[in-house]
Amino acid sequence: MEFGLFIQGYLPGPDAHDPDREREMFMREVELIGLADRTNWKYVWFSEHHCLTEYSHCSSSEVFMGYLAHATERIHLGSGIFNLSPRVNHPVRNAERAAMLDQLSGGRFEMGTGRGAGSHEVATFGIHDTSSTRAEWDEVVWEIPRMWETEEYTFAGSFFEVDTPHNVLPKPYRGIHPPIWVACGNPPTFEKAGRHGIGALGFNFSPIHDMQPMIDAYKAGIAQCERPVGRYVNDNIMLTNAVLCFEDGERARQMATRPNRGYLYSLVCLYHDTFPKPAWAPVWPEPPIRMDRAMVDAAIDAGGLLCGTPEEVCEQLRAYERTGVDQVAFGFPADLSHDEALECIELFGKRVIPEFDPDPVHSTTRYRQQALVAR
Repeated sequence: MEFGLFIQGYLPGPDAHDPDREREMFMREVELIGLADRTNWKYVWFSEHHCLTEYSHCSSSEVFMGYLAHATERIHLGSGIFNLSPRVNHPVRNAERAAMLDQLSGGRFEMGTGRGAGSHEVATFGIHDTSSTRAEWDEVVWEIPRMWETEEYTFAGSFFEVDTPHNVLPKPYRGIHPPIWVACGNPPTFEKAGRHGIGALGFNFSPIHDMQPMIDAYKAGIAQCERPVGRYVNDNIMLTNAVLCFEDGERARQMATRPNRGYLYSLVCLYHDTFPKPAWAPVWPEPPIRMDRAMVDAAIDAGGLLCGTPEEVCEQLRAYERTGVDQVAFGFPADLSHDEALECIELFGKRVIPEFDPDPVHSTTRYRQQALVAR
């Protein structure tokens, strides 16, 4: 398994309305990513969200990734996601900014795609029927690789057109496009991602044991892939979860009982209104559910939380390994202090990651290198 961070510009409470605190938050995230780059983490995923106060102030992830391309050396920078609706981002602009990031990072860009987080976000762009973006994604995802590979691109579709030949520039690094992914939330979408030959980004809030049907659906789809979206198949499933990895396992468990630990999830339930959520889930401004010690232990046992010493977290990760998931990503800083987030990232990177990922080469780099040789 490989490992990544998920960064989204989370700025809870009154700080969300203070521009100075916004800059401080982004600079802290830069520090987290720099540390991850030096301590074995392979990926960092950047959200693209619009007008989601507190939950995510990262609306221009390509700017953030461009800044980090020069400040990092090894870690891959992924869009989590670029919205493919032409009403949000014109397809040519998506192709351009993806290739630009790929060039600046020296082939370290990962092209994550999707349709948006929920009705409030997409309404920013005059979209009031969230289901309408599905057909747009279906059209656009096939065209972006064509833009990267032709010098006289034209297209006349249902949702956008380029009616005279244009050379969409720049082209991707070394002429081989970045790995393509799509955000997935249910078994049919995971299966579709597999049939398309692209990676699945499972931005899930479910225990790992509940994700097995999604993983199985993806693997069934990838086995049937005869015509991949891009030049090569990106056989990859990324799932998300929470981690509290510290030298003192009792301290890690006490952190999980803090009253603010569920605040982020209450914002998820507010904004992600197209995602299924349990009846008990708190929707902001309802107060988050505070976990007691027994609940923390139950969450660990259920695969809903990685928590404890590096040795304990390694043992907990065996359940992930058995499912066949390829990558696990963790949201940071979530509800940790900055210093705690740094401590957790460094300890996990040095003591946990080498137990599961001794290969210095990213899996997506290998897929890309194989396509370059076959060209």
